[in-house]
Parts: sequence; structure tokens; C-alpha cells
Amino acid sequence: MFLHSISGKTSRWIAIATVCVALPAIAATALKTDAAKSSVTITFKQLNVPVDAKFKKFNAQISYDSAKPETSKANVDIDIASFDLGDPEYNQEVMKKEWFNAAQFPKASFVSSQIKAGAAGKLDVTGKLTIKGKTTDVSFPLTVKKDGANQVFEGVLPIKRLTYAIGDGEWKDTSMVADEVTIKFRVVAAQ
Repeated sequence: MFLHSISGKTSRWIAIATVCVALPAIAATALKTDAAKSSVTITFKQLNVPVDAKFKKFNAQISYDSAKPETSKANVDIDIASFDLGDPEYNQEVMKKEWFNAAQFPKASFVSSQIKAGAAGKLDVTGKLTIKGKTTDVSFPLTVKKDGANQVFEGVLPIKRLTYAIGDGEWKDTSMVADEVTIKFRVVAAQ
């Protein structure tokens, strides 16, 4: 009823004002990732000894606005076949069905659903992590630093490997390979 009582000219100005107010909310800037300076690594324990590995290929798409972090978004796709334990034989083993099943699930991904200002100058990131076809909700703190013309995004995301069926069959036994895995990432990006 109220909208009908507004003249046509006034309602157009309201529509224009609404669009102008909404535009800054989608103004996060798309950044280009510097793959040579960026990394995704994991740490897990085998027989209680820490083991580090890395993913050599991944693609991070980040739109970021430091003034309005809530308008920011991040999507990361990781090439599972690029996983490197430092030994070609081990690398081949973890591509098998019991572990990553890379033939059926060649990519892991993270898609943010919310990024907001957090404590101690960090951002709180929430989103969906998909590994081996299993998707879960995750959240983690993220630091963002300026480095010249670059933005550096760093974070740590602890997960449980069995949640994603990484290590089926006899490998479900966590006395050999611990369930806890820490994903660490450093993404260097610029406009």
C-alpha cells in the first residue's frame, strides 16, 4: 500500500539510492594469486612422528576488501595428484582408493560462505571444505598482511582425516597414522 502512494518519480529515486547503497557491498577486489610465493602444506603424525607434505598445484580465487571484509570471498581448488610427501613411491600410494582416491576425486576445494572481522586483527572465515567427495562446514582464523603491493593471507585449519575417509580399511587405525591433520596455507596475491 505504501509503495502505491509514492509518486513514480520518487520511487525511481528510491530505487537508484538502493542500488547505490548496495554497490559497495559487492566492491571486493579480485586478486591474482602468485603461485610461486604461495603454498598449501599439511602436517600429520605417523607412528607419533610429525610428517610434512605439500600440494604443488592449487588455484586460489580471492576477492578482498580490507575496509569491508564481510564482502570478501575465497575459493580454493587443490589438485590432489600434486600431493608430495617427498618420495615418488609414497606419493603413488596415497593416490590409491584407500587414501585420496585421486582417480575419482581429483580435486579438493574450499568455498567461503562468510568472512568477518575477528579478534586481534584477524578475520574469521567460515565455509565448506570438500575432500574425497565429503563436504563439511569449517571455520578458522585468517591473518592478512600487506607486503608491498601484495596481500598475504595465512591460516591454519585443523581437520580429522577420517571425517573425509582418508585412510580406509586397515588405515582407519589411528595408532599408525593419527586422525589429526593440520592444513597450513599462505596465499600471496595482488590486484
